[in-house]
Amino acid sequence: MLSEGAAPARAAAGSEVEAAELSAEQRYVDRVYRRLDALRLTAAESEKAGYGIAKVGNHGAYVERDAMVYHAARRRLALDAEYEGLVFGRLDMGPGARPPDGGPASAPVEPAVPGGEVRYIGRLGLRDERYEPLVVDWRAPAAAPFYRATAADAMDVVRRRTIRSQGERVVGVEDDLLDPDAAPEDLPVIGEGALLASLGRATGHGMRDIVATIQKEQDDAIRSPAAGVTIVRGGPGTGKTAVALHRAAYLLYNDRNRFESGGVLVVGPSEVFVDYVARVLPSLGEEAVTLRALGKLVPGISADRYDPPALAAAKGSVRMARLLARAARDEAPDAPDRFRIIYKGELLTLDRKALADLRRTVLQNGARRNAVRAKAAGWVLDALWKQTDGLIPKAIRPPREETAQDIAERPEFRAFMAKWWPVLRPVDVLGWLRDPQRLRRYAEGIYSNNQIDVLTKAFRRFDPENLTVADVALVDELDELLGRPKVKAAPRKDPFHVMDGVHEVSTHADRMAAARRVATERPADYREYAHIVVDESQDVTPMQWRMIGRRGEFASWTVVGDPAQAAWGDAAEATRAMTEAVGTRRKEFALTTNYRNAAEIFEVAAAVIRRAEPGIALPRAVRKAGVDPRHVVTADPRTATVEAVERILGEVDGTVGVIASTARRDEVAGWLPAEERLQVVSGLEAKGMEYDGVIVVEPGAIAAEGRSGVATLYVALSRATQRLTTVGKDLSWLP
Repeated sequence: MLSEGAAPARAAAGSEVEAAELSAEQRYVDRVYRRLDALRLTAAESEKAGYGIAKVGNHGAYVERDAMVYHAARRRLALDAEYEGLVFGRLDMGPGARPPDGGPASAPVEPAVPGGEVRYIGRLGLRDERYEPLVVDWRAPAAAPFYRATAADAMDVVRRRTIRSQGERVVGVEDDLLDPDAAPEDLPVIGEGALLASLGRATGHGMRDIVATIQKEQDDAIRSPAAGVTIVRGGPGTGKTAVALHRAAYLLYNDRNRFESGGVLVVGPSEVFVDYVARVLPSLGEEAVTLRALGKLVPGISADRYDPPALAAAKGSVRMARLLARAARDEAPDAPDRFRIIYKGELLTLDRKALADLRRTVLQNGARRNAVRAKAAGWVLDALWKQTDGLIPKAIRPPREETAQDIAERPEFRAFMAKWWPVLRPVDVLGWLRDPQRLRRYAEGIYSNNQIDVLTKAFRRFDPENLTVADVALVDELDELLGRPKVKAAPRKDPFHVMDGVHEVSTHADRMAAARRVATERPADYREYAHIVVDESQDVTPMQWRMIGRRGEFASWTVVGDPAQAAWGDAAEATRAMTEAVGTRRKEFALTTNYRNAAEIFEVAAAVIRRAEPGIALPRAVRKAGVDPRHVVTADPRTATVEAVERILGEVDGTVGVIASTARRDEVAGWLPAEERLQVVSGLEAKGMEYDGVIVVEPGAIAAEGRSGVATLYVALSRATQRLTTVGKDLSWLP
């Protein structure tokens, strides 16, 4: 089982072992791609030969040509489409493994487990020249253990390996040791799985009992029923993210029709975190899994900036929904305050009050502004027609339909409607908040004066091209309030249509496959996911819960988080918003063992959070690194940080994280040289991440960042797995 966080790969016996394993996998992947190239060439030659059949000149030859060319081209396109990341998994099966339905699946390589077999899993099934399986299609029964096996039910899998590639180059492997008792002593275990392997092989029953506890806790959550909401709570290093990802894979494979057709959405706190998830959760088939950071959940928007704590608290509160509802119903800033038109020699006029009354009438009962634009025009025309009563003699007064058509076609009416009832984008309305008077009018009775001042100061600088992560939920809320203009749907095209009266030769299976593809085509703003995974849920604001909930009206849910890390201060408000989004039918699981952080490191993080929350439940760290954290007190944090980074880069093989306050993140990044293994992040950006070594710069400044500053510092201190150094002017933050 993988543990949570974006820790770098670590080999059980050092980087030499890892390099050897990467080289071995590269040789096999090279073999697969050579075979793929040969099959592509064969398909191209068959396609070319098919065209030659037509030279015979009779109708039978034409039919045979069409069939041969079509199927050869279809095969070639399939081989091309699955080229990238073709091989993404490997199963080392034990001696008890049996051939699955559909025949042998063992790859033609020496098994790593004596008497066992090796299965390579990929996006497409391939066989070699002797018809031995090179790659098992991920949908085949033989691939099921890659998604369904756990330490509690290994399904004859000894080692499961995820293979990461860029093009044809293998760039990383990650292992899970599912059956330590069946594994040879010299079986390499690469990456985070190496930790569980070493724990499981430790002498004495105590450590083995701990490993069994970890595995059972995780397995129970992974295999819980799909319906309703599965909530997983756990501290750093307990494997929350691993559980969430394995659960997504398990559900997809266990009920493929439901979850592949409906889709699975995985929502993470940041783009860095989502990139990590994309590597850990390999491709599960076209359109099966959608990965989104909170700042990219709305199509067309990409936000990675964070607001200061006070502003984030105001934007994230559900009260903002009430403020935005007022804005969405208000008149546009440049809307005309009257409308005048000459009709049949008479002046018809609608003044400000009449227009305001019409706007309120049209928008009553929750009508969406953009969706009822035609209705608004109709109400205006009705009001104008009513004015003709008494102005135009009944004998010559046209009926309502004629009057409406005449006025609606006039350029001055169309120009008026374009300004009075324009099609509004959500960012347009959000931009109205730049006007302090408007914002105060919308916020009156909803926010306190201090919070209104915070919002007013921030929105003066509002830039629709530079949104913050919190703004994305506001844009989505306004999109819901405003609605969208009705547009005619484009007719669907027959995928087998060539020209009028001419269709490609196709089988019933081809037609059914095309129909399934049409059925699973999703709009950019898809809102009917079958399952949604929300990671780091303790930081999801009420407004963000509303945004996520709109995409899961029919979904089941997996929600994972750690209350001790919460950056959102009002837990009760967030819980109400979450319940409204996901429902009340829930199952809860607690992960209690921290097997990723060294005990010496977690002791510091635990002391910090316990001082603020004495009764909080924390996991138990079971691993000792033998190295205590270093606390550097200095008047020159820049020099001390540079020295600490150089030291830790020399002590660990993996990545090193430098964590600073949000206000100083960019400044600290400027102190340090570009280094592939080095990453500078704020405390909020560190959520979900883990590093071999961590330097926390000015911990006291992080703790002072808003109401949740201590929780953010707890996060920063619990990211390190091997080395932790703090750099600051004093140790007042340390209990």
